[in-house]
Amino acid sequence: MSDSEHGAKTGKVKVHNWNTLPRESVRQGVERVAFRSSDAMLVMNFVSPDMQVRPHQHDYEQVAICVQGRMRYHVGDEVFEMGPGSMIRVPAHTMHYAEPVGDELVLNLDLFPTVREDYRHLVAYQDEEF
Repeated sequence: MSDSEHGAKTGKVKVHNWNTLPRESVRQGVERVAFRSSDAMLVMNFVSPDMQVRPHQHDYEQVAICVQGRMRYHVGDEVFEMGPGSMIRVPAHTMHYAEPVGDELVLNLDLFPTVREDYRHLVAYQDEEF
C-alpha cells in the first residue's frame, strides 16, 4: 500500500543545517534555532560563557543533550556536570537551567516530544514541508 492509501501525508522533504539557519537571540549569550518533525521538536542552543542564566519551567518534558563544551545542568535541587555526549531528562513542570563551564561555546540540543506553540516561529521555514 502507498502512503496515500494509509492516509499518511507526505510533505516535501528537505535537509537543513543548524549552522546556516537564522538564529533567534534569546538574551545575552543565548541564540537558538529549531527543527521539527510532525510530532517532535529539536532546539539547538548556542550558549556563550557570558550568558545570563534564567531558571524556568514549562509544561513539556525535555531531553537536553550536550553536543559541545561543558555545562552544569540544574534540575530541581540537583546539579549535573555535562560534557559532549551527556544527556539528561527534565520532567515537565520542573525548574531547570544550564550554566556553561569554561570559556568555550556550548552547543545544547533540546528535544521536546511535541511541536511547542511558543517556538513555532522558529520552524516557520519548514511550513512547506507539512
